Amino acid sequence: MQTIFETARLRVRSFTADDHDKLYLLHGNAGVMRYIRPVKTKAESDAMLNEVLAATYPPGQGRWAVEEKGTGIFVGNFVLVPIPSEPDKIQLGYSFTPANWGKGYATELSEAGLAYFFHESQLSEIYGVTETPNIASQKVLLKAGFAFHERKLEGEKELTIFIARRPVTF
Repeated sequence: MQTIFETARLRVRSFTADDHDKLYLLHGNAGVMRYIRPVKTKAESDAMLNEVLAATYPPGQGRWAVEEKGTGIFVGNFVLVPIPSEPDKIQLGYSFTPANWGKGYATELSEAGLAYFFHESQLSEIYGVTETPNIASQKVLLKAGFAFHERKLEGEKELTIFIARRPVTF
């Protein structure tokens, strides 16, 4: 297990073959997937993890497990991946098991994830994509340093898009 980065309370690490059941805690839960994608079966979730394990990502990008530093308990996942409809643009995303909602993990992880992305990647901007009704994630993105960018329709879903740009250094 490779540590990608850490926050005060969380460790972001590479997924392993032992994480199939853990990832399904997210993919198989309708509440967790409400604003992300349709719920996956166990077989679909396992196949997705196998794809992640086999994938090679550019610097600053990937799909990772998130666990509490003190306990090692799996709490969710974190991604820095291309937007499916615009693969030249990278998005930040996260999901947590319901037992870990409301603990401030999303903001903590998003702030650290932005710093990691801009340190590891040469890209100058990153996006946060939410379904418009997902007010909680929109607040997280704003707290983490994103700014409103645009609203657009993708199929039948209205999306609210946020952007964060590389800090200017002098």
